[in-house]
Amino acid sequence: MSEQRTRPVVYAVWLIIASVIGWFAAFQLLTEKLAKLENPDAVSNCYVSVMIQCDVNLNSWQGEVFGFANPIIGLTLWMAPLVVGVALLAGARFPRWFWLAFGAGITFAFGFVVWLISQSLYAPNLGVLCPWCMATWAVTIPTFFATMVHLTRNGTFTSSERAQERANRLMPWVPLATILAYALIILLVQLRGLDLLGEVIGMIF
Repeated sequence: MSEQRTRPVVYAVWLIIASVIGWFAAFQLLTEKLAKLENPDAVSNCYVSVMIQCDVNLNSWQGEVFGFANPIIGLTLWMAPLVVGVALLAGARFPRWFWLAFGAGITFAFGFVVWLISQSLYAPNLGVLCPWCMATWAVTIPTFFATMVHLTRNGTFTSSERAQERANRLMPWVPLATILAYALIILLVQLRGLDLLGEVIGMIF
């Protein structure tokens, strides 16, 4: 389905919604990071329990893997899908190179999130779930799925009209793919929790 024949309204609206949520989550994380720098003993607003908090993640090397706080990346990069979403609603048309660059950026974000999820669950220095991080995961995953489908249906990945039409029919299945991805993460969390419980019991007995 060529982008010249249809305006991707639903996709554009989702980009805007995801960007607002992602940017707000990054802003909250950066606020918590600055508060901890000012007062290391302060309890963050996102502290729920020993297992659900932001403090451990923000103070880890994974929380500043590029040499600065990860939320700064979110504050910067979430502006791109926001601008793209608004532009699409306004009827903008982008060249193939732009979509390729945009797709590469979304793919990087998805890969980074997958890595952060694995670190949160399995890294010895973490083992906690960060609420605002999870909000970022929640919008990045469907954004990646939707973008890959959209770049197929708008001709960025292929010039085959048949493949584009199939991708267009695949877009309504993105929510289901997202739910399955969430379910997989929840399963991994539960399995990791059982592993940790087994380790504690082993230490006791």
